[in-house]
Amino acid sequence: MRNKKVLFITQAAVIAAIYVVLTVFIAAFDLASGTIQVRISEALCILPYFTPAAVPGLWIGCLLANLVTGATIWDIVFGSLATLLGAVFTYLLRRHKFLCTLPPVIANAAIIPPVLIFAYHIPDVIWKGVNITWVFNIVTVGLGEVISVCILGSLLLAVLSKYRNVIFKEWA
Repeated sequence: MRNKKVLFITQAAVIAAIYVVLTVFIAAFDLASGTIQVRISEALCILPYFTPAAVPGLWIGCLLANLVTGATIWDIVFGSLATLLGAVFTYLLRRHKFLCTLPPVIANAAIIPPVLIFAYHIPDVIWKGVNITWVFNIVTVGLGEVISVCILGSLLLAVLSKYRNVIFKEWA
């Protein structure tokens, strides 16, 4: 039993570290935060499909990545919460290979736009005299998540599925 706890902590720590490294890398291209973001580290949000250790790993990874990349306190708190919720619901949907990609998209599209608007004072988006700032941010954050989780994450899911019994045999 003790070895399983060590494995859990180790997997969570490795996932957190990879999340931070990928976020810092993509931040160099100014894609880790903001209205237009494709945080490639979010592809890791499919990992709860394989191991429950991914849930705390993703949450801690996002928390640390937001701290390291200079996010506001609101983004640190609510951005990490969005990733945690996405990870928890991905774990709950782990029996459904495609559906497990959706919780991170939904959580981030719902939680991050208000953070961008209020914490970062994103300028209003006016279209034909109508303020569409909320809708615009929901769409752009959602699309970034679709690219990161549904596309890149699905590719990662397909590759890791071949090695599931080797890498994640304790949880298979």
